[in-house]
Amino acid sequence: MGAQSAVSLTEMNIPVAAQIEIHLATNLDPPVPSFMATTCVEAIDNANDGNWEKIVQLPPGVTFQGRDRVPSHAVIEQHHLEFWIIERELD
Repeated sequence: MGAQSAVSLTEMNIPVAAQIEIHLATNLDPPVPSFMATTCVEAIDNANDGNWEKIVQLPPGVTFQGRDRVPSHAVIEQHHLEFWIIERELD
C-alpha cells in the first residue's frame, strides 16, 4: 500500500475518520493505533482551514519528541495525511 492506496481511500464513500483509520492501519509501518484517527482528522481540518500551526492535543500516553501537544503540520507530516488536504483559496 502507499500513496495510491491513500488516494483511493479519499475517494471512498465513507467518513473521513474511517478513511484515516484504514490508512493508519494499512499504509504506515509500523501501523498506528486507530485511537490516533481523531487527532489526525483534527489536524487535517486545521490545515484545510489554513491553520497549519494550530496546536493539537495528542491522546493520553502519546508523545512526539517528548511533547503531548504538537502543531497540526507535525501530525500531518508524521502520518502522511497530505492526501486529505484540500487546496483552496482562503479569504
